[in-house]
Amino acid sequence: MTQGTIIDSEFKTAYWLPERHSQTLFPTLFRRQVSLTLTEEVLELPDGDFVELAWTQDRDSGPIIMLFHGLEGSIESAYAKGILKTIEQNGWQGVLMHFRGCGKAHNRLARSYHSGDSQDIDFLIRTLHARFPDRLLGAMGVSLGGNALLKYLGEEGDDSLLTAAMAVSVPFELANTARHLGKGFAKVYQGHLCRSVQNKLLDKFKTMPSPVSVDTIKSANTIYDFDDKVTAPLHGFVDAEDYYARSSSKPLLKKIAIPTYILHSQNDPFMTEQAIPTEADLSPNVTLELTESGGHVGFVYGKTPFTAKYWIEKRLTTFFNKQFDS
Repeated sequence: MTQGTIIDSEFKTAYWLPERHSQTLFPTLFRRQVSLTLTEEVLELPDGDFVELAWTQDRDSGPIIMLFHGLEGSIESAYAKGILKTIEQNGWQGVLMHFRGCGKAHNRLARSYHSGDSQDIDFLIRTLHARFPDRLLGAMGVSLGGNALLKYLGEEGDDSLLTAAMAVSVPFELANTARHLGKGFAKVYQGHLCRSVQNKLLDKFKTMPSPVSVDTIKSANTIYDFDDKVTAPLHGFVDAEDYYARSSSKPLLKKIAIPTYILHSQNDPFMTEQAIPTEADLSPNVTLELTESGGHVGFVYGKTPFTAKYWIEKRLTTFFNKQFDS
């Protein structure tokens, strides 16, 4: 077999969340808070910067699963504590890595983070492997974090130190996502994300020199413009097209060498169906569960809003249990 597997999902959307936007927005707006005790750590990076980690309870043994969040995400993202709680309930240890500047403090360098930020993922994985050489390592990425994780896996191939990985609601083709977010109701998501990244950078550059003018940051009101005028120059890309071409995970999916599970919805409002990989795009080690609905990082089911459940947590339990026990 020279290609991956796409399976039709048995997931059925909650009847009270009938379409893509309600599935996407419900967890963000209405999900009940998850009770979870976390330990914070600052991890110093080789270039003099740092990332902030959030660990579940200490364990002396057993697998560790790293979690990489989406654009402007953090430990406070609707899905984050639910995923970490599920990891903990399975007897594993979880750790969320905040991408640079997404924790409690601005990062030290002028650069920020982006959808292809696989170097920091690689550094965390190598750090944990050195720190816990006898423990299995898994990883999970959501949205932007999923793209960066899949890109890392393709770049590493057989050299990856992970046992298994999972990704959810991945923007496989970044150009597709950037253009789609400028249309219709998706502009609502675009506006929220642009304001968030703009405000963060403007606040950060109050206390340090900015390689990009403040007026440029303020004027970049679409994802494409922001990536073209801000993301690209901050991170060494020529322009948005260069950034998208070099950071999209889709071209690297054929090179993934460890068991990898992708959960994705055909009605994800952050991209068109043309961005979704075919079996020919996937390595034999990759399984793509494709649902008819679920929105973007939604996948909500259950009889009522008060008994809502999340397919992401069900699937990660099934997948990682199988991989860690094999």
